Amino acid sequence: MLRFLPLKLGRLYRCLKLLLVVGLFVILLMNTHNLFASFQKNELTDRRFINLNKCPACFGTSWCRKFMNGQVSFETWGRLRFLDVFNVKNVYFAQYGEPREGTRRVVLKRLGSNQELAEIDQKICKRATGRPRCDIIQAMYKTEFARINGDVRLLTPEVVEGWSDLVHCPSQRLLDRVVRRYAETKDSGSFLLKNLKDTERMQLLMTLAFNPEPLVLQSFPSDEGWPFAKYLGACGRMVAVNYVGEELWSFYNAPWEKRVDLARQLMDIAEQLTNNDFEFALYLLDVSFDNFAVGPRDGKVIVVDAENVLVADKRLIKQNKPESFDVWYESRFEECDREACLSFSKDSLCSRVTVDHNYYAVCQNLLSRYATWRGTTGGLLHDPPAHIAKDGQLEALLDECTKPKKRYGRFQAAKELREYLTQLAAASSSATAR
Repeated sequence: MLRFLPLKLGRLYRCLKLLLVVGLFVILLMNTHNLFASFQKNELTDRRFINLNKCPACFGTSWCRKFMNGQVSFETWGRLRFLDVFNVKNVYFAQYGEPREGTRRVVLKRLGSNQELAEIDQKICKRATGRPRCDIIQAMYKTEFARINGDVRLLTPEVVEGWSDLVHCPSQRLLDRVVRRYAETKDSGSFLLKNLKDTERMQLLMTLAFNPEPLVLQSFPSDEGWPFAKYLGACGRMVAVNYVGEELWSFYNAPWEKRVDLARQLMDIAEQLTNNDFEFALYLLDVSFDNFAVGPRDGKVIVVDAENVLVADKRLIKQNKPESFDVWYESRFEECDREACLSFSKDSLCSRVTVDHNYYAVCQNLLSRYATWRGTTGGLLHDPPAHIAKDGQLEALLDECTKPKKRYGRFQAAKELREYLTQLAAASSSATAR
């Protein structure tokens, strides 16, 4: 009987596979008309499709001319609307063309699922009218987004504190930076909120409350060396950012030398976001293989999902001196039954000068044997060459960085791990050169 069990399971698997293929074929037949229409029409020129009709309850209009002129178009699979059921995050690949520059790949984001976008509409309506449905444009003028009007000179911490991770504990210096670098206005460069038009002001505040990722990319731009994707523009509720490359997960089984280089870069990102000349600490609260990508030419690692980034102003912490501000904060390792989970206290991140959170997040969720993703364990540095595994130094540093045994052990382990990975990467480069 045991011999027949694998046969039955194999037959069942083939039947399920056949049913899936037949099901997809039926869906294609049922959507034949829509299929041809999708390839013929550029839906990114449709005001309703990109929710331009909902502005100022949107993310901006700086790229609307490019959208309306047909300069932005979905790539093949992005044109098939019946596949949207699998695209929960509403992230699309598209081509953007300029007459003199040719075309290049960009990434389009709605900054939330359909349900999340519907919920923000309901919240706006309820705040304005008490009902879940209403004229969203009129309702915006009756919300807190409109009450911060042209008479308000500055965007201040007490107004927006806690709206999102970006402003969980904002300083005036951070908010001035956000307003001054706001890209969805023609008159950027001023930190005075009153210099923005009413619609621009409402769009900025809605973005800050709903999903501040565009504001993170604008405030800490890649052009200045920050490890984030480049913000390009928005139209309605569709945001365009530069395409970086394949996600980090694609390199999980890459050659050892490549994975060492990527690991070194990830630790460098953790260091840069923690300690920099600007004295802003940017803490990554959502760290997974999907949230990083690797450039195809330069092999550079970039953060491609910056929605959950908490920014703490170290200069303000030193100035205000909250309780235990100068005591080093150690993130606590905790076992969990979910993928890419982290343990942290936002209030502690906001009130301490020296914090190990970014090292902990990268080591636990990406590099070490504790990292789990898509049912796989072992981390990016799994299966090292025999001589490195025998040496034991790498495993010891990763363990101490993830689950430290000594007090403040993670700080030292992170420093030594960066140095060790740099040595390994240099050795690999020398061996390749020979």
